[in-house]
Amino acid sequence: MTERTRQLVALDRQHVWHPFTQMQGWIEDEQVVVVEKGRGCWLTDTDGKRYLDGVSSLWCNVHGHHVEHIDQAVREQLDRIAHTTLLGLASPPSIELAARLAKLAPPGLTRVFYSDSGATAVEAAIKIAFQYQAQRGAPGRTRFAAMGQAYHGDTVGSVSLGGIEVMHGLFDPLRFDTVRIPAPHCYRCPLGLDRGSCGMACADEAERILTEHAASLAALVVEPLVQGAAGIIVHPPGFLARLRAACDALGLLLIADEVAVGFGRTGTLFACSQEYVVPDLLCLAKGLSGGYLPLAATLATEEVFSAFLGPHDAHRTFFHGHTYTGNPLGCAAALASLDLLERELPRLPGRIQLLTTLLDERVRSLCHVGEIRQRGLMVGIELAQQAEHRQDYPPTWRMGHRVTLQAREAGVIVRPLGDVVVLMPALGMAEEELDLLVHVTARAIAAVTEGHTA
Repeated sequence: MTERTRQLVALDRQHVWHPFTQMQGWIEDEQVVVVEKGRGCWLTDTDGKRYLDGVSSLWCNVHGHHVEHIDQAVREQLDRIAHTTLLGLASPPSIELAARLAKLAPPGLTRVFYSDSGATAVEAAIKIAFQYQAQRGAPGRTRFAAMGQAYHGDTVGSVSLGGIEVMHGLFDPLRFDTVRIPAPHCYRCPLGLDRGSCGMACADEAERILTEHAASLAALVVEPLVQGAAGIIVHPPGFLARLRAACDALGLLLIADEVAVGFGRTGTLFACSQEYVVPDLLCLAKGLSGGYLPLAATLATEEVFSAFLGPHDAHRTFFHGHTYTGNPLGCAAALASLDLLERELPRLPGRIQLLTTLLDERVRSLCHVGEIRQRGLMVGIELAQQAEHRQDYPPTWRMGHRVTLQAREAGVIVRPLGDVVVLMPALGMAEEELDLLVHVTARAIAAVTEGHTA
């Protein structure tokens, strides 16, 4: 470790409070990597060591780092103006991006409300849904439904939708009451049934619960196809379409949170498109700007938008916004990222198939891998003390964390969600880089789990 790195690490431990991090362990013994540069799918730390970014810097750098096309778009915009408000003014990048999103999104999502993160996109959506129901003459529809193990961000509203106890339980006194439908987690079925013979009973139960509470519900909020923070829970085919049909029958809005799954992650530009579902509200962030700048968007249908129109004294205005709403630099980056996505999407099937093959050949047979869950380029590898019995490791062993440290020593960055090891490569990761990512992950899992049986 160089003297500069030692100084930076010391200052970090004295002053920086890291997210989702037990800081006592970080301060006392965590191996701190200080990332200084990046290019393509590689990060370089302050000591000059390179790491393959196997999680796209928390799932947002869909094209990798230091991408010339996006760099140039941001530079050109910076030469014009870095920021101007959308409160009472407009800007070319925000206008052009809204028009382009409306063109690319599932048909009918024509209105774009900007914010700056996934949580704020969801927060805007739930407030829009609440106000929409009141202004269309259904003021009793004030509650929301969400899935078990849901994660929608960390603002108080989005935390209220969340269903991961370790993250959200402490904040119960702050949260509004949410109707919970079961997550379709086939590996650990909340209904105690077996995949393949259950007839998608989770969807039946979801319909029953939504019907029971329909009169009080404004909307159902879902992560389409994959629940990311829950451990890459991949939903069975047809589940999302069943939820859309139920919302239509019961008069609920459907809010699709595509913060993690949008922009090619599941193999298509938007996950909803795979089941021909058009939500009433669509939440976007992370990959929206190619991972360059904080930018989010909540897309709405004309039906929803029209409920907010009226004379000034009707008080139908959506009183919600952010200082950096529609930031021109972020919008310029997003426009450039969409250029690249149009090029990359046709190439995705081959990369997805290669990743599937590599996982099958090198990871699936490891004796402490309980399940590999994959949708597109989203992968969760669940570790198990006894795989055949789905027996977990004791939480204090922190097996997923130890696997990530082992992989880091070999120059690959992956991330744990408990004892689920997550891989989320950039859309354009080269074949040899995908091979390295899976190879190092498999060796790290084998090294850490060897000898840790019941």
